[in-house]
Amino acid sequence: MLRGRTRRDQRGYAGGTGRVAGDPLDAAQERRVRAVLALGGVPQSDLPDGVQQVRLRLLERAASGREAPRDVSAWAAVVASNLAMDWHRAKRRQERLGERLASLREPAHASGEESSLLSLTVARGLDGLPAAQRQVVVLRFFADLPVRAIAEELGVPEGTVKSRLHTAVRALRDRLHEDEVV
Repeated sequence: MLRGRTRRDQRGYAGGTGRVAGDPLDAAQERRVRAVLALGGVPQSDLPDGVQQVRLRLLERAASGREAPRDVSAWAAVVASNLAMDWHRAKRRQERLGERLASLREPAHASGEESSLLSLTVARGLDGLPAAQRQVVVLRFFADLPVRAIAEELGVPEGTVKSRLHTAVRALRDRLHEDEVV
C-alpha cells in the first residue's frame, strides 16, 4: 500500500511509533485531534466519532494511493477543524428544519378538518410517487435519516438521493396546490 514511499512518509502513516498496527494516528495525534474538535465546539459525546472520521479519511487517502501528508499531525488537525465546522453546519440545518417542522405542526388557524385533508392529500401524493422517490421521502422525513445514511442504506450516491428527494418534494407540492390544500 505504501510501497515506494520514503521512510519519513511511512512513519507518518503507521510505522515506528508504537501505534496499533493499521492505526494511522498515534496517541499524541489523537489527543491533538480531540483538542481541535473540542475547541471547535464539538460536544464531548461526539469526539470519538470525530476522531474516527479523521482516521477514516487518513486511511482512505492511503488506500487511494495518494501520497502521505508531510505532517500527519498538522493534516489531521486541519481535517478535525473542518469536521468541527461541518458539525456546526449540520446542527444549524437541523435547528432550522426543526423550526420549520414545528411551524408546520402548530398551524395558527388550521382546524382538524383542514389537517385531515392535508394528511390525506400528502398520503395520496406519496402513493402517486414512484417507489424510489417514495422510499427516500419516507426515510428522510418520516424516519428522519440524513441523506448520507439513506445513500448508504440504499447503496446509491448521495446525489441520487438528493435528486430523488427534490423531484418527490416538487411532485408533492404540485399535488397539494392541485388539490388546493395549500
